[in-house]
Amino acid sequence: METARCKAFLFAAETGSITKAAEELNYTPSGVSQLIQAFENEIGVKLLHRNKKGVTLTEEGKRFIPIVRELLNCEDAIDQLSAEIRGLTVGTINIAAYSSIATHWLPAVIKEFQRQYPGIEIHLHEGIRQEVEKLLESRKADMAFMSYKEPMAFEWIPLAEDPMLAVLDKDHPFAKRKKYPLKACEQEVFIMPAMGLDEDVTNMIRENDLTLQIGFQTHENFSAIAMIEQGLGMSIMNKLITDRLDYDVIKIPVDPPQHITFGIAIPTISNATPATRKFISMAVAMLKYRGGYAT
Repeated sequence: METARCKAFLFAAETGSITKAAEELNYTPSGVSQLIQAFENEIGVKLLHRNKKGVTLTEEGKRFIPIVRELLNCEDAIDQLSAEIRGLTVGTINIAAYSSIATHWLPAVIKEFQRQYPGIEIHLHEGIRQEVEKLLESRKADMAFMSYKEPMAFEWIPLAEDPMLAVLDKDHPFAKRKKYPLKACEQEVFIMPAMGLDEDVTNMIRENDLTLQIGFQTHENFSAIAMIEQGLGMSIMNKLITDRLDYDVIKIPVDPPQHITFGIAIPTISNATPATRKFISMAVAMLKYRGGYAT
């Protein structure tokens, strides 16, 4: 199977246009169209619907996307390995991560990695859990920095445990206490971050059988904390996501204690590119946990 055909199909599917795929691949539009047609003929499956507006995936084409992307990733791994054997260190790494990890942990790792391996290009994609998982499943990401949840569909490397905190305004009745009773949030106006899509929070709510009065839902945690500062409600968040946010609020552990486990998810470590394995090794070394917190 010629990978040029796979690339033509993938680029056309992602851009929705034969012309744009041709521009990306430095081919003519007719050349890209011929490659896709040859690919469809080779496998005996129609992959794209063609119309005046561009191209869209058939149902069969949607099923082929992650497989084709993985095949091209394997080609990249071969190129990287051969370069490594020849004494060259090149390649591309696509990393998916929670915004909190991308903000607080990864910059230092990326800086050191680029210092040691300047020939390796890094692409960082941020998102909530559903977005990060989708990037891994589609093979758009080589690895993901995220929290652990059963069932885990990927190979997993744990990094650190991060405690869940109650975030309160400074005049809150529990502001001077050392712990916040988790059940008390049922009597509060609860501010829900990530529009209720933060699985670390929603899992905690479900596992502790909490019935909440949702007063507000925000897209971002920092806007939720700004609302808490004004006494509009309270919320529960993991510690890392609240770090470096300069608001006059109170953050105390919940009781009973709750935490999430951060780590690295990889589709298959054995099939990872040399560049990906190098980055994972460095990240584990730099983000190892001590006393429950990453350092």
